[in-house]
Amino acid sequence: SLEDLITIHVTDLSGEEHQIAAPTDMNLNVMEAIRANEIPIKATCGGMAMCATCNCLVKSNHPLPEMSEDEEAMLDEAFVLDIDGSRLMCQIPVSDKIDGLQIQLGELTAE
Repeated sequence: SLEDLITIHVTDLSGEEHQIAAPTDMNLNVMEAIRANEIPIKATCGGMAMCATCNCLVKSNHPLPEMSEDEEAMLDEAFVLDIDGSRLMCQIPVSDKIDGLQIQLGELTAE
């Protein structure tokens, strides 16, 4: 139902903004929601916090879950350009708490 949908604003690497609807009742994370909307993202490890290809910059002030050590280590290793505010999209669950979330897809400086 529509009540179970939240909106996520995603700016892709070319600077284009997409507004996607994501269901809160399917245990998705932000990476999966974006992928389901066919916005091209790399998510090499499929959501295990084992790579940093789905890093993003969180632009809005939403209460997000604490970063795990794995996630922090991945962001460190990836030479993410702006570590403050960077998160792995696969580590952010889709829930009512993040309705209206604004993120910018992150660029990796190292492959």
